[in-house]
Amino acid sequence: QLQASGGGLVQAGGSLRLSCVASGRTFRVYNMGWFRQAPGKEREFAAAISWRYNMPNYADFVRGRFTISRDNAKNTVYLQMNNLKPEDTAVYYCAADPSAITDPRYYTYWGQGTLVTVSS
Repeated sequence: QLQASGGGLVQAGGSLRLSCVASGRTFRVYNMGWFRQAPGKEREFAAAISWRYNMPNYADFVRGRFTISRDNAKNTVYLQMNNLKPEDTAVYYCAADPSAITDPRYYTYWGQGTLVTVSS
């Protein structure tokens, strides 16, 4: 089970921190990803962090603005989003898988999504 939270309405240039709490499994050995889906668009990769070495991976459009991190003791993954832009408006989903990184098709577990709205 994955539970995402932290979305909301923010002005352009503002910040939000998303959280995703995992329960029911040992997610410390799972890669964790954040994806987003804007209205009328496909779900796209935003960021991921590996379970081995906590290696982050970012989509080009968030690099330098978003930071992914994880706290295995709390079974939680975070997405710190800074300098938000109106085009970042989307439903953000967290996901978990033992091996997948950027391709959403290969992620096994998904949270319910949290809406981020960035006003101009």
